[in-house]
Amino acid sequence: MPVMADPSPYSRREKLARLAWAVVQSTLFAWSFHTCYGWRRMLLRAFGSTLHPTCRIRRTVRIECPWNLTIGMDTAIGDGVILYCLGPVRIGDHSTISQRAHVCAGSHDHRRRAMVLLRPPVSIGSDCWIAAEAFVGPGVTVGDGVILGARAVAFKDLSPWTIYLGNPAQPVGHRAPLRP
Repeated sequence: MPVMADPSPYSRREKLARLAWAVVQSTLFAWSFHTCYGWRRMLLRAFGSTLHPTCRIRRTVRIECPWNLTIGMDTAIGDGVILYCLGPVRIGDHSTISQRAHVCAGSHDHRRRAMVLLRPPVSIGSDCWIAAEAFVGPGVTVGDGVILGARAVAFKDLSPWTIYLGNPAQPVGHRAPLRP
């Protein structure tokens, strides 16, 4: 009996949208001048992102499925960041995602032979700093005010106003809430 391939987890419409976004991201988005934040916000909004008018996204950021992305006020997304938005990704106000950090809202069910695609949401609160080359995994909620240090790896929720380092990320200190 022939083995039937598992159906794609993506609808035809989503496949076409991903293809269109790949073309736009690799040309109009990536070729824009480094401070053309409004232009990049406009392109992302055309593909369904919800972005505050003051967020700043660098031209070297890689975004998968931008229709699942929400970014708040005065938030900066640095060079080389990967926002893998297979599931919803929400980033709050006044947060910074530093260069080459990776926010991943997609995985596979390793308990099943078919390795079914999972799309758990990722939520990063306000006043957070996800430092250079850090990784935030699927289904993780990063509380307000968290600092996730350089190259740290978060696979579990991170408590508000706490500083985390290492792989896996461990709390190493507390941070006082910021004054206005």
